[in-house]
Amino acid sequence: MAMGAFKLTIGRWFAAAVVMVPLAAAASEPVAIVPNEVIYPGQAIDVALLREVAVTNPNVRADYVSSLEDLRDAVARRTLLPGRVIPISAVREAYAVERGAPVRLVFSNAGLTITASGSPLQSAAIGDFIKVRNTDTGVTVSGTVMADGSVQVVAQ
Repeated sequence: MAMGAFKLTIGRWFAAAVVMVPLAAAASEPVAIVPNEVIYPGQAIDVALLREVAVTNPNVRADYVSSLEDLRDAVARRTLLPGRVIPISAVREAYAVERGAPVRLVFSNAGLTITASGSPLQSAAIGDFIKVRNTDTGVTVSGTVMADGSVQVVAQ
């Protein structure tokens, strides 16, 4: 019986050592974010569908997403496969304005502010420079997409 207890103790110690070694090794390895299921182009990336894994393959591409924070409010540009690293080029920011959706055009110069309604000719994220058609006059103007979803028009 004493020998059986000794084997059991050694077995527990060995199992604990096996579990602890990968965790210690994983701390020094780089991590990557991988999807748990297929994410399709144009689909908003839900962080609940992602997990962090240790990168053990030395041949993996260098430009992959390594932080969940990088994917907050992101959208897939292409199909993301489960268990595969996510290239940085495969994601983009969510659009602040969508092509054809109504937006507010704002022109400000020397204390004068003019607003009008417009229709973007392309979808764009905050800070993007785009062309917008003024829906009242039909004139196409250019401007920067602002955080509130409006477009700050530049003088032409």
